Amino acid sequence: MKINSSSTGKEIENLALSIHELVSQLPLTMRTKESLGIRVEEGKIVDYAYTGPILEEVLKTGNTSREVPDGGPYSGIPVVVVPLKENNEVIAAIGIVDITKGLFSDMVEISRRPEGITEKNQITKGEFY
Repeated sequence: MKINSSSTGKEIENLALSIHELVSQLPLTMRTKESLGIRVEEGKIVDYAYTGPILEEVLKTGNTSREVPDGGPYSGIPVVVVPLKENNEVIAAIGIVDITKGLFSDMVEISRRPEGITEKNQITKGEFY
């Protein structure tokens, strides 16, 4: 598979679907710099001519963005969008929509705590028991 800055939604479909599966089917958006892209939900492509404000921003800046869009189909829902670069040039942007509204990120942070929960200096089984 060869992806470049003008690859179409159809050409990036397999990569997007693979990433969508890796993130437990969280909604995914992806587009290249010169072509509209795709929107994936529940294992299916729901749009082959998609773009969004955060995808556009990442294509321009080349920086990862963690924001809550104020428009579009994911308005009010946290997204993480990363640039895909080749030879230090942004060729595409890929975004994951956190439909858990931050719960997933919070759980990851909680699980990374280096110390156990203590009760009277006794280590307990942890905070989820």
